Amino acid sequence: MNLHQFRFVREAVRHKYNLTAVANSLHTSQPGVSKAIIELEQELGFQIFVRRGKRIVDLTPPGKVVTQIIERIMVEAENLRKIADDYAAQDHGALVIATTATQARYALPKAVASFKQLFPEVRLTLLQGDPANVAQYVLHGRADIGIATEALAEHPELITLPVYQWHHVVIVPKGHALDGCKTVTLEQVAALPLITYGTAFSGRSKIDAAFARRGLHPQIVLEAVDSDVIKTYVGLGLGVGIVHDMAYDPAVDTGLHAIPAGHLFGDNITRMAVRQGAYLRDYAVKFLHLLSPQLTRARIESAMTHEPDDYEL
Repeated sequence: MNLHQFRFVREAVRHKYNLTAVANSLHTSQPGVSKAIIELEQELGFQIFVRRGKRIVDLTPPGKVVTQIIERIMVEAENLRKIADDYAAQDHGALVIATTATQARYALPKAVASFKQLFPEVRLTLLQGDPANVAQYVLHGRADIGIATEALAEHPELITLPVYQWHHVVIVPKGHALDGCKTVTLEQVAALPLITYGTAFSGRSKIDAAFARRGLHPQIVLEAVDSDVIKTYVGLGLGVGIVHDMAYDPAVDTGLHAIPAGHLFGDNITRMAVRQGAYLRDYAVKFLHLLSPQLTRARIESAMTHEPDDYEL
């Protein structure tokens, strides 16, 4: 048995048993994938996959155990490569961060700029998606780090730590009835046409829950994944916006007025996530520290080894 076979098995599970998709993702042939999996099963003495004819349709009971072990082996193999890179080329390599559009636009720029000054030879990639995508990118090894508000803490296979706390603001165009107001009630907001994030993004669940608790049924006229899009349509007079407080800059958004809404929708926590058992290269830890000074290697390693820590925002 070898890592070559393990990789095919892992990818077969990830691609929902579609061996053609596995072959395409690994730039090889489908017969070669099938042959390698069958050879591994023969060596083990049992089938990893349930088959219908020539098609793989599920995992056998021992196959479920095998795939868990294979995942751990593959993670450790990747860790060995990263450790070798750390010592052989400390300031060279790649760092892939999966995140949402709002985090990429407002939370990450300062950390990214500082990081590139410190590590100009590290190729930095931002993978954008909704929070569920971010979690999957990290789980499947496509990203080293995930940063999002939702979804990350829902996966026990991920180690997560809080990065920063934030609140929503209600934004209105200049001249609106609420322009200049310093506070607003939930009833006032619910009575207006609203523009806010899609259900998977930026604390939307907190918004929906707040209205539901009061028995209110807001009229959401437009949903978007990007804060700038929401602000654009608020400026056009299509409705009142509810956005991440970091997305509003009075020096830039001169045509808009923001009203704090933390008392309406509660606290939100943006978190970082890495795979359990993964090894973070030194420059990856440095990036997290630049993003949030509380995220030290000791604290991250403590979380990854499930040691108790009193870290709070």
